[in-house]
Amino acid sequence: MLLLQIDWVQVKSVFSTVVEIATIITVISIVFSILLENRDPQKTISWVIIIALLPIVGIFLYFIIGRNLRKEKIFSKKIIADFEQIEKFKEAQLTNITKQIFSGNSKLKSKSGTMNLLRNNNKALLTENNRVLVLNNGVETFNAIIQALENARDHIHLEYYIIEDDEIGNRIRELLIKKAKEGVTVRLIYDDIGSWSLSSDYIESLINAGAEVFSFMPVKFYRFAAKINYRNHRKIIVVDGKTGFVGGLNIADRYIHGNEEVGFWRDTHLRIEGDAVFSLQYVFLIDWCFVSDQFIRDEKYFPDTDVVETCLVQIATSGPDSDWASIMQTYFSAISTAKKYVYISTPYFMPNESILTALKTVAMSGVDVRIILPSKSDSFISYWGSMSYVTELLEAGIKVFVYEKGFTHSKVLIVDDILCSVGTANMDIRSFDQNFEVSALIYNEPVACFLKKSFMDDLGSCNRLLPEDYSKRPFVIKIKESIAKVFSPLW
Repeated sequence: MLLLQIDWVQVKSVFSTVVEIATIITVISIVFSILLENRDPQKTISWVIIIALLPIVGIFLYFIIGRNLRKEKIFSKKIIADFEQIEKFKEAQLTNITKQIFSGNSKLKSKSGTMNLLRNNNKALLTENNRVLVLNNGVETFNAIIQALENARDHIHLEYYIIEDDEIGNRIRELLIKKAKEGVTVRLIYDDIGSWSLSSDYIESLINAGAEVFSFMPVKFYRFAAKINYRNHRKIIVVDGKTGFVGGLNIADRYIHGNEEVGFWRDTHLRIEGDAVFSLQYVFLIDWCFVSDQFIRDEKYFPDTDVVETCLVQIATSGPDSDWASIMQTYFSAISTAKKYVYISTPYFMPNESILTALKTVAMSGVDVRIILPSKSDSFISYWGSMSYVTELLEAGIKVFVYEKGFTHSKVLIVDDILCSVGTANMDIRSFDQNFEVSALIYNEPVACFLKKSFMDDLGSCNRLLPEDYSKRPFVIKIKESIAKVFSPLW
């Protein structure tokens, strides 16, 4: 018996040694793999630290959400479809560029570099004849959406990150069922993770009424690691190819009534009529091809517009299928070329080094830089990760405000009374690098000034963070910020 006990102890010892050696080899292999991927330095350092300090947990998380799978393999269908569609519309782009849109407008001409950037990194058409309506809350947004859906005669295309099975979600569903039964073509894309709680009854009722419904990159357990990290964060509606919606609001009651955790939700959306709807339609159909294998070419989805107003708009997209971080580069260009001011409202502020440097540089050059962040958030890591940047922003002379009325979910950038952006992209690494995003870049003084006024109105519900006060925050707050900053690039 004693001999067997000694042998068992030795076996356990050998097994423990083998596990330790295997763990060390695995950690070293993964760390080298991460280094060879040449990622963003923040993300690389964060993964190395997590795996080194918590090997088992770190390795598990890396295989779930950390791998940088080759985009050519995951998104090959999407790239092929993108190429085919772009070739079709190249001539229209060249026609737009030759128009004399800058004549007598020095403000507009100063942003031509950003326009050209989007043409080159995103193939984004610069559209001229548009009518843009800014929608500043959930009531305005859903009233406008419902009215547009009720007036649909040919087709309704929707693409959303989150759809909730709640009051507004069911009102939209009932309206889509009604229109589908009337013979209107209804197509819906929802994100499989963002709309995780959406019931099968909700989906089946739409399909039974004749709507076509697909989830974006469905997550199955055996392919969980490959897909959970690439989510479709876009919010797009196109009605009859003539009216489009894009912005920050998902389909959920909290955008109207708020919720118990954070209270009132402040958000911004756009209703667009005109040539830019062509671009939103194009984005939707590319994504539709990806989820359904249906490549739709019918010209009825791109009708001529009767809008005669001049309002320059580019629809910018980005995602892991893109060769360039298009929206991030656009923000960098807009910020770094600012002459008077840069105003930003974002629920999550975890920028990469390029955006952070651009903001600090223009602020120290005399540009008025103001950022509105939420005073409370729906995400612990995102909130403290955002706050971890406040000290260096304040040191650079950037004015930081926290929104006290509730939770600000707006994703708005306004520059020099002439350029503004409203869309789905947050000012964070995940939006820049991993999510599928869409934003409307608008080069128009009335629209920019309207958004500027809304921004100033929001400042009335904010407290400004002053350097002398913020430096006195409790030590435990500093610890939370430091920990969140390490994890935030991975979130």
